[in-house]
Amino acid sequence: MKIVIENLKFDTIIGILDFERVKRQKIIIDIEIEYDYKDKNFIDYAKVVTFVKEHIQKKKFYLIEDALESLIVNLKRLYPQIVHLKISLKKPDILKDCIVGVVSEKKFKFS
Repeated sequence: MKIVIENLKFDTIIGILDFERVKRQKIIIDIEIEYDYKDKNFIDYAKVVTFVKEHIQKKKFYLIEDALESLIVNLKRLYPQIVHLKISLKKPDILKDCIVGVVSEKKFKFS
């Protein structure tokens, strides 16, 4: 089974520049979660969205790479049935002529 969460937008403190540590900026997150679905063992996408927003806003990451790595580790901990996870995090307003971001993808062995 695959869950797709696209264009999750919210404001948060994220970044290494001085102004990024005091002024919230918009980020956009896309997530694909593949998981082993059996016996009604589903992943509630609404809970995933809530977790992602709260986790990013609480931690106030300096690097978007660290934010993605933390999301991957914690989503796998919360949902051990995940077998593949792809997350992108974009900062649409940091540069005036483009949208920048990072993507991380992780495959897990399911036991």
